[in-house]
Amino acid sequence: MRYLTIQGEKREIPKYPHHKDYIYRSYKFFEARSLFSLLVINGISDAIKRKWLQWKYNFSIPLNLLIDPTSACNLHCTGCWAADYDKKSELSYEKLDEVLTDARKLGINSIVFSGGEPMMRKDDILKLCRKHSKLPYNMFTNGTLIDEAFADEMAVLGNLNAFLSIEGFRDATDFRRGKGTYDKVLATMDILKKRDIAFGFSVCYHSKNWKEISSDEFLDFMREKGAWIGWMFNYIPIGSGADVSLCLNAAERAEVKQRIEAYMLKHRFTIIDFAHMGHMAFGCVAAGNEFAHINSNGDLEPCSFFHYSDVNINEKSLPEALASPFFRHFRKAKPFSKNPHRPCPIMDTPEVLRYLSESNGVHSTHLQNPESMKQLADKTKPLAIGWKPVADSLFQEMPQKEKKKIALFKRYLLYKEKL
Repeated sequence: MRYLTIQGEKREIPKYPHHKDYIYRSYKFFEARSLFSLLVINGISDAIKRKWLQWKYNFSIPLNLLIDPTSACNLHCTGCWAADYDKKSELSYEKLDEVLTDARKLGINSIVFSGGEPMMRKDDILKLCRKHSKLPYNMFTNGTLIDEAFADEMAVLGNLNAFLSIEGFRDATDFRRGKGTYDKVLATMDILKKRDIAFGFSVCYHSKNWKEISSDEFLDFMREKGAWIGWMFNYIPIGSGADVSLCLNAAERAEVKQRIEAYMLKHRFTIIDFAHMGHMAFGCVAAGNEFAHINSNGDLEPCSFFHYSDVNINEKSLPEALASPFFRHFRKAKPFSKNPHRPCPIMDTPEVLRYLSESNGVHSTHLQNPESMKQLADKTKPLAIGWKPVADSLFQEMPQKEKKKIALFKRYLLYKEKL
């Protein structure tokens, strides 16, 4: 039997596809110290099966598939790129059903619903979780639409979990998400905790809230409310007209990284810091290496922040879409830097966006505020220049054995691609 220590209590982890198993696997993923330990998180037989499937289909199969069932949302958060999408776009239930059927056949291990607000499709989500019960599901949700009845359904299903979005304490959360949102999210946490649902919290940190969300006070509070895991996303200025002033400067990024890592080590609590875990995740995981994203319009994107695509699942099946030339082109460019502290092509190495844009048929999927990759690169280049010396210093401080582990990353990617 497997266990995690949550708030000082040893908690039993049910077998896959229980939602607590996803949290356990996330913990083991970022604890991995070798490629072997990374590959066998789900067991040796699963690793062998995935390699065979990749050989069979001749493309890289992601561990996690993110899907936006809808672009609709009951909130309008400041700086949210999802708020710029067409509010009427959504994937049909039939298409979602087909995608999940294919995902199971391909060996994709986890489904994550995002949006928009996935709870706008709550009846369909419950129906899908029941029908495709051999898969685990998570939702990135604003938390305001989960009530007692829905939480009861989650508890019965066992394979559905939620990551509740919050921006810090009351003032910071209501600043971005609207007055009263903070209290609604806390009430939802109480509802889920009462049913022993191992929910997580999700934070977008930016120039106005980074000190608060990386403080021991806030993180302790999230754990006390019942969170089993945390997701930290750095604000990325996606879409023309995005507010670049919300991006952190290099010194602020470095301090967030240090605070989060210190907290994780002290409490053995999993916090996935999207911007700063390249050295623990073998670089960028987008474009099918570990993640892929389907937006509400059906476009298959490398990740939820990289709004470019050359294929749409409304026109092709999921296996056909994952064989995308753009995905292959994207993976071929990895690692985008030899320094794992600079993994992101948007925020850390925007110079590679020119190469990525050369793939035929690629277009912007940001429907309301599209921008070319060159425009995006011009916008984030000053931030990347500022971060580079900090990242280089972090790399120099890494133990030699850690550097050797990272050196295996390119070979690992090439091996997967040959399959």
